[in-house]
Amino acid sequence: MTQTQKAEKVNIAEKLAGFTEQWAQRRIARVNDYDVNVAKLQGEFIWHTHEDTDELFLVVSGTLTIHLRDGDVVLGPGELYVVPRGVEHCPEAVEETSILLFEPTGTPNTGDQGGDRTRAPVNA
Repeated sequence: MTQTQKAEKVNIAEKLAGFTEQWAQRRIARVNDYDVNVAKLQGEFIWHTHEDTDELFLVVSGTLTIHLRDGDVVLGPGELYVVPRGVEHCPEAVEETSILLFEPTGTPNTGDQGGDRTRAPVNA
């Protein structure tokens, strides 16, 4: 962004209200070379690793459990957790949960696993 460009404010609740698809990230902002994405989750995702980057999860509503091989991290609204690069993890939400993610642009949601659940974020 140049000095003459003006940043726009983003209402996270409005962005989340604009879609219903689960496990499909929506890009709501960019910070340098990072995407700020929102998503709605329900059920269990897949075990995966991001070898080259950390991944920040912030719960907006609901409860998110991030399964790790050495224990679980349970997050409620307003709580965040950073999965360190190279750590295998599996997000799970028993009831629909809304989250915000912060990760480098181009980071696959399925990390090293790929497969039919891989989705690139789209603009919200």
